[in-house]
Amino acid sequence: MDRVSSSMKQVSNPLPKVLSRRAGGGGLEAERESFERAQTVSINKAINAQEVAVKEKHARTCILGTHHEKGAQTFWSVVNRLPLSGNAVLCWKFCHVFHKLLRDGHSNVLKDSVRYKNELSDMSRMWGHMSEGYGQLCSIYLKLLRTKMEFHTKNPRFPGNLQMSDRQLDEAGENDVNNFFQLTVEMFDYLECELNLFQTVFSSLDMSRSVSVTAAGQCRLAPLIQVILDCSHLYDYTVKLLFKLHSCLPADTLQGHRDRFLEQFRKLKDLFYRSSNLQYFKRLIQIPQLPENPPNFLRASALSEHISPVVVIPAEASSPDSEPITDLVETDTASQSLFDNKFDDIFGSSFSSDPFNFNSQNGMNKDDKDRLIEQLYGEIAALKEELENFKAESARGAVQLRGRASELEAELAEQRHLKQQAQDESEFLRAELEELKKQREDTEKAQRSLTEIERRAQANEQRYSKLKEKYSELVQNHADLLRKNAEVTKQVTAARQAQGDVEREKKELEDSFQRVSEQAQRKSQEQAEVLDTLKRELAASRQELQVLQGTLESSTQAGAEQSTRIAGLEQERDSLSQAAEQHGEEMAALRAELQQLRDTLSREQESSKMELETLQTQLRDKESGEQALQRRLAEEQFALLQGTAREAERMVQDALGRLEDPAHIGCTGSADCLLSRTLAASECVERLRDAHGKYLSNRTAVGSLLPCLALFAHLVSDTLLQGSATSHMAPMEPADRLLEMCKQCGSEAVSYLSALQDPGTVESADCSLVTTCLGRISAIGEELRPRGLDVKQEELGDLVDKEMAATAAAIETAAARIEEMLSKARAGDTGVKLEVNERILGSCTGLMQAIHVLVLASKDLQREIVESGRGVASPKEFYAKNSRWTEGLISASKAVGWGATVMVDAADLVVQGKGTFEELMVCSREIAASTAQLVAASKVKADKDSANLCKLQQASRGVNQATAGVVASTKAGKSQVEEKDSMDFSSMTLTQIKRQEMDSQVRVLELENQLQKERQKLGELRKKHYELAGVAEGWEEDAAD
Repeated sequence: MDRVSSSMKQVSNPLPKVLSRRAGGGGLEAERESFERAQTVSINKAINAQEVAVKEKHARTCILGTHHEKGAQTFWSVVNRLPLSGNAVLCWKFCHVFHKLLRDGHSNVLKDSVRYKNELSDMSRMWGHMSEGYGQLCSIYLKLLRTKMEFHTKNPRFPGNLQMSDRQLDEAGENDVNNFFQLTVEMFDYLECELNLFQTVFSSLDMSRSVSVTAAGQCRLAPLIQVILDCSHLYDYTVKLLFKLHSCLPADTLQGHRDRFLEQFRKLKDLFYRSSNLQYFKRLIQIPQLPENPPNFLRASALSEHISPVVVIPAEASSPDSEPITDLVETDTASQSLFDNKFDDIFGSSFSSDPFNFNSQNGMNKDDKDRLIEQLYGEIAALKEELENFKAESARGAVQLRGRASELEAELAEQRHLKQQAQDESEFLRAELEELKKQREDTEKAQRSLTEIERRAQANEQRYSKLKEKYSELVQNHADLLRKNAEVTKQVTAARQAQGDVEREKKELEDSFQRVSEQAQRKSQEQAEVLDTLKRELAASRQELQVLQGTLESSTQAGAEQSTRIAGLEQERDSLSQAAEQHGEEMAALRAELQQLRDTLSREQESSKMELETLQTQLRDKESGEQALQRRLAEEQFALLQGTAREAERMVQDALGRLEDPAHIGCTGSADCLLSRTLAASECVERLRDAHGKYLSNRTAVGSLLPCLALFAHLVSDTLLQGSATSHMAPMEPADRLLEMCKQCGSEAVSYLSALQDPGTVESADCSLVTTCLGRISAIGEELRPRGLDVKQEELGDLVDKEMAATAAAIETAAARIEEMLSKARAGDTGVKLEVNERILGSCTGLMQAIHVLVLASKDLQREIVESGRGVASPKEFYAKNSRWTEGLISASKAVGWGATVMVDAADLVVQGKGTFEELMVCSREIAASTAQLVAASKVKADKDSANLCKLQQASRGVNQATAGVVASTKAGKSQVEEKDSMDFSSMTLTQIKRQEMDSQVRVLELENQLQKERQKLGELRKKHYELAGVAEGWEEDAAD
């Protein structure tokens, strides 16, 4: 008991020392030293010169170390001290451990290892010179590690273990077909390096022996577990990316990708098959098997048949031959030490000084004590042996149970995979069943419609046979009528022979009837065309018969009777012709309907077959196409915005450059023009701000922003140039301020357009500084305006109102005169003259009404312009401020009133027979031009979204339509009068006709000469009018300014 208490006292003393050391300031340094020491030991145990596989526990310690320090500094500090260039086995095991760290270590392992990429390349080239042993293996493995680091550096979205979902894979390519194309090429290169290492390792082994159970063979095969894991993911992603590329690009473009994939597919399938047969891999990893045939990328539906390969690694599967035995030995040692410690604590640690106290307790002699000690030692040895056997059995059982658990987990994973495949197949079959049901319903509907069409076709055939019988009866009746017509023609001929004066007319009538009979007999099958011809000829015959009746009434009663009979026969023929025409049209319609039904039936049968085959393909193509189009639309819209902003920025920069151009110094401008440009630019900036806000709320609403950007650049550039030109005519101080403000405005505009081109700053772009600069430019322009405009404010404002009122009064007066002329024409004219005058005056009345509506709309728009643009100023001040626009408005109003008065005078002369139709057409066109000038003058300062502007434009279109009506009615009246005054050639001889022909040719030459002279005169008049109008409007003054 004293010994035990003394031992407890000895144990309790170190505890405060440990606590005091941890509580001190050097705790973190001690923990860091302990961590580095443990990592150094693990790394040296994992990477050594023994030709055995790397132990899993040492590699796991290295991986946990990277996560603990969030990097690989300790790993590289230890590895750099190892002689990797001098021992191939050491370099091979380094590659294996480094591959594990890149896959399962911390994400910063890649960043800390990139700096050593050149050293790895040099080492790879050095080991490549060795053709035997581990030299070539190390060279290829180092190339693979370098390729892996480069791939993950270019594609940081891919983790080290390459495990990603389909959504993450799409995000890695940023939904861009060019990125997917490049990513596929990089994956091909990556997989090519993996397959090269795979094949090199297999070619270095003697497969005739069971090399997978030897330590040297396991040393070479162990890294292939990491290679198998990488290859399974790379193969899966390559298949998905190729299907995605084939949905966006032509098949010929991807021929090289398909050839390269087929080659790698055959290699990978063979290597997976050979690896699965090795005893070493059977308990460490479950290798998937690839399908017999590669995927068909030309068929989009083959993607649903693709099964991602799944690699299963059972728990505690790595290095099973080394770890359990080591643990068992360590457990036995620990158990032995624990047993010895308990024995020492109970019985004491020294047997030389009466350990069991037999001399003092039971009085035994030394021999008995020795025998008892030997007996106890023997029992202890037996118990230890039994305990070791029990532990060995439990360890073997634990290993077997772990292996069985791994197999069961692999089977469970496989069953889950098969279950998922079965579910996918059931869903696919269910979808196919639904499609087949729909196809069956469509087929039934087609059959029912086909039966209905056949029934209707039979009914149409019966109806056609009945109509054919009726048509035969009509043909027979028509033949009888033709015979009767021939008899009547003979009687008429006999009657006309008695009349010598009208013999020629009777022969013409007989010829016309004979032609009608012959045409009716030849074209009996084309009944509709024959009947139209009969109508025209019968109408001509009716007119001739009316003339003949008038001539025959005075000669003989017999001719009158014959004419009466002929008129009756003509009426009967007309009725029969109409009946035959109706029957012919019905027959043609029935034939067309029957043919249409047959064609429709055949087309429906063919289309139903084609639709059943193409519906599924069209649906998938449509879905993929819609997704691609949506992505492409968003990208193209932003690219379009960038391009427009870039062009606008270039335009403003060009204007800024021209401000410093010496050639621009000679350009001058007025303050009024500068103010108008500044006002237009300010309004455009407001619209641009609204369009920018709409675009930020809805990124697809780029259509309203692009026109505003183009107009913004144009108006700002124009304002800058106009400001520079105005500064050349201004005093020095205002000119300097104006030029400096123009440069500042251009700089702010360029900054705003540059912000629109960057996706990160498009939301924060603001054009308020541009608005401020434009306001300052406008203020300087107001200072530079001449002050002599206030003198005629009252006169100019009153003149506008007076001219508009005078125009309205002139139009009302013109309308009243037209109504008066129309009433006089109705009272005094008859026949063709009355019809022509009514048509012309009616169209003129419509034109006056349209002009009246236009003038009212112009007044409303003018009032709106003045109210919106004058601000706090009066309307007269607004007119004086915009004197050029006011003078143009007054000129247009005068032209409209004058044109209305002139057109009424021309119409009055035409009605009286003193004027010409051409004069009236010219006047109406002049009124249309004047109203167009009035609309243009009113439209200059109007808002494009104004309702009054829409009314004015609608009224302008009404004036154009009314003008066209006047011209059309005048042309119709002219042609009607000319037809009435046609020449009579019945009493003219050949000589007289030739004489009049020569006179007509002379008149044509004279008129052509006069026409050429009049056109020259018209050109001179227009030129002079343009010059006078320029003087009146002050164009020359503007040009001089």
